[in-house]
Amino acid sequence: MTLPVASDADHTAETPPSVTAVPAVRFTGVHHIALATNHMERTIRFYRDLLGFKLTAAMGEPGFRHYFFSIDGVNSIAFFEWPDVEEVPRKPHGAPVVGPFNFDHLAFGVAGDDDLWELKDRLEAADFDVSEVVDHGICHSVYTYDPSGIPIEFAVPTKATPARVIFGDAQALPAAHEGAERQLGKWPSPKRRTPKSERRVFPGVGSNIKFD
Repeated sequence: MTLPVASDADHTAETPPSVTAVPAVRFTGVHHIALATNHMERTIRFYRDLLGFKLTAAMGEPGFRHYFFSIDGVNSIAFFEWPDVEEVPRKPHGAPVVGPFNFDHLAFGVAGDDDLWELKDRLEAADFDVSEVVDHGICHSVYTYDPSGIPIEFAVPTKATPARVIFGDAQALPAAHEGAERQLGKWPSPKRRTPKSERRVFPGVGSNIKFD
């Protein structure tokens, strides 16, 4: 998709923001990850009615739907419904792959072991294949697949987030040994930061929705 670009005539003489300062980007979590299904009804039944996520948006245009489910009020998962999309062959979570590939599984965090076991019991009652509870040292996990064959995990941390990197790789990369925090100077800095007067937001799917 080609996005429109503001012309030079739209630029103002406003002094641009500093390019020498390095502002911290304030991340709030995973806004959403967008996956695909050929059966949105079944997807709603699984994520809303079995897992308990809230259906927060039902958008679409001729040829596709795009629905959002809120996990915790901050983080979400979204699905496109494309009638002709096909389920990929299932493989064990984390099993190595040869050839084109870019997604292994999606892990949802839960607050405690009781939540993990509740989900395991619900999935088994609904006749989904679900793993035993697995101890990974930093978390306890169970694994399953959603109705579209998407591999998912539910995990509860067993340790607080450490201030330093936890090494379980005997041949950890040099970049990992640099530490947990952002390393400056590894990427080029912006030569010019966009002033507020030049910032443009263009309409996309859902921009015509009227909110109460």
